[in-house]
Amino acid sequence: MRKTTTTVKMQRDGKLIKRKPDGAEEVLPVTPIAPMSEADIEAAAASDSDNPPLTKGQAQLRPVPRVKTLRRALGLTQEEFAARYHIPLGTLRDWEQGRSQPDQPARAFLAVIARAPKEIAELLRK
Repeated sequence: MRKTTTTVKMQRDGKLIKRKPDGAEEVLPVTPIAPMSEADIEAAAASDSDNPPLTKGQAQLRPVPRVKTLRRALGLTQEEFAARYHIPLGTLRDWEQGRSQPDQPARAFLAVIARAPKEIAELLRK
């Protein structure tokens, strides 16, 4: 660390500690975020031009299992996940990298894998 570097670290209890270049430490005051009312939240969402909230006329979005998140939660590499669940490796990579989306049967299969990964792997092994 250089003599001009100041670092700040958060302790497990939430306190921020500023470590000065000379090694001295100082507890920084942390101001809590002001709570927002439901009306304030709605107003903030409505003012966001990049991501406007859904209106009642728009179709409700259906949750789609996120393949990469599912695979990582199972602790598998792409190769292991593809082999275990009989999914072509190239297809899995395309899904994870956003080049394509799983079709309806694939989404259903991924949802079943998410709910019972060991049982599905066992059924496919037989």
